Amino acid sequence: MKIIDKIKKHKEENGATTPFYSFEYFPPKTMEGVQNLYDRLGRMLLLEPLFVDITWGAGGSTSELTLEIADTAQNICGLETMMHLTCTNMQVSQIDFALAKAKESGVRNILALRGDPPRGEEWKKIEGGFAHASDLVRYIRQHYGDYFGIAVAGYPEGHSDATSLEDDLQHLKTKVDMGADLIITQLFYDVDMFVEFVGKCRAIGINVPIIPGIMPIHTYAGFKRMTTLSKTVVPQHILDALEPIKDNDEEVKKYGVNLCIEMCKQMVAAGVDGLHFYTLNLERSVRKVLKGLEMIRPDQLHRYLPWAQCASTNRLKEEVRPIFWKNRPRSYISRTGSWDEFPNGRWGDYRSPAFGDLSDYHLSSHQFDPNATSATNVYGDVQSRQDVYEVFANYCKGDKVKKLPWNDLPLSVESEAIKEQLVFLNSHGFLTINSQPAVNGVPSTDKTHGWGGKNGYVYQKAYIELFASPENMHLLIEIFKKCPSITFHALNRKGDSHTNTKGTNAVTWGIFPGKEVVQPTVVDHSSFLVWKDEAFALWQSRWSSLYDENSTSRKVLDEMIDNYYLINVVDNNFVNGNIFQPFIDLVNGNMSPQA
Repeated sequence: MKIIDKIKKHKEENGATTPFYSFEYFPPKTMEGVQNLYDRLGRMLLLEPLFVDITWGAGGSTSELTLEIADTAQNICGLETMMHLTCTNMQVSQIDFALAKAKESGVRNILALRGDPPRGEEWKKIEGGFAHASDLVRYIRQHYGDYFGIAVAGYPEGHSDATSLEDDLQHLKTKVDMGADLIITQLFYDVDMFVEFVGKCRAIGINVPIIPGIMPIHTYAGFKRMTTLSKTVVPQHILDALEPIKDNDEEVKKYGVNLCIEMCKQMVAAGVDGLHFYTLNLERSVRKVLKGLEMIRPDQLHRYLPWAQCASTNRLKEEVRPIFWKNRPRSYISRTGSWDEFPNGRWGDYRSPAFGDLSDYHLSSHQFDPNATSATNVYGDVQSRQDVYEVFANYCKGDKVKKLPWNDLPLSVESEAIKEQLVFLNSHGFLTINSQPAVNGVPSTDKTHGWGGKNGYVYQKAYIELFASPENMHLLIEIFKKCPSITFHALNRKGDSHTNTKGTNAVTWGIFPGKEVVQPTVVDHSSFLVWKDEAFALWQSRWSSLYDENSTSRKVLDEMIDNYYLINVVDNNFVNGNIFQPFIDLVNGNMSPQA
């Protein structure tokens, strides 16, 4: 949805005196930083910003990562996303590529900027390129019509390259006349100057929303650096307040939050449509500011569904997903991107043949770069199956291994409650890649398991997904036959199948006032056939293939990949069942697990 339309809708639903808020993020320099940003986006999603925007490096230096983060924010995190796009030192072909990729990702909003050149280079208008942001706005409108919402930058103090503020205001008007929908300002700390700037804009016929850009002060050094780079005028009273505390980071941050709250109150009183926060990829200060402004509610800190909904229009009614892609939502989104409609309320088997083909995209990601980190550094030397068991166990312990081919993040918070049992399973050769504990009527606002807002109750069946040797798989099946509450499905790489159930099994559901039962997560065996290929391929592409082809490590892993079974296990007794008991019986009972 275009942001200008969201602003209009916000006013209709909340009144003209209730401003929205939005957040800006930038592409981190490291892959670890990117993953941390995705975690942060997931948490900030709960604050319900009207939109987020992702910056574009000078001269397009972060273009590929910007496009990827924007895609993830829009389609995985469920955030309405605006992508920055600059035209400095960029060929039109590069701009066309970026716009096409944005449209392909469902990103419908662009912040059109002239931009700065890459560090060490001079600004220049390249042949066939654009000299001003207004040229970029005109180009987008000419080639994409009304598809994109377009924002442009405003400078309350005047752009550093402008001959005067009046001259800069005329450039701003040109950008609006070319088709810009709204203005987001450069950071500032003088609210009176901003209010005066808005008045001057209105006086010359600029009538689109003007959103103030606000940057809470985090550290004194960072504040000085940012205001120097942006040539921002800082009122003397702020400098005087910071001087005695500049070496105390906690006091500086506390002052920054309080200052930001007061500035926002003044701007809200002046009638701004919204507040745009330059987060610097941080969250605590912005959260405290919004809390101080009484703009967030306690129930906003809880997810609507256990997984983030996509902001893409065609997925807005999606309510059900298979649990298998719980730790790989990006792959799931990609593989189902061409679906005409998505499950709403119940999962239908008829959808499974429509899953997209497995491709190289699904077997690698920005989060795992085999050229940057060797397998030995990540997993250690593998000389036997027992070494593999230890890798999985150490991942569950969280002390040595931070990710697995199927999990780019540490063990989930909810699985912490069953960590001891998971470590036990993995240490004995039952290699878990997905799990959830049983939950029986926990309030929907619970910090660990809650979702769906307030006044509801959520439930879930215990679930484990694991790899096991053929010998252990057959022994497990014999034990499962004595456990009427357990359903399972086992598949090896070749497709040999063993199961005691068919169809679809809801493993997570919620009860809310005035609603039908919501069941957002299921085990669906037709979908499991699709996931099986991806799971085995990940084991090979993101672990085994990183070792030398003739190495012992490679041979051990490939042998396991070729012979092991992928098994999903559900204990349907969510009240007092024990999904781990069959495994404990197998390890400690009369039947011994086979290595």
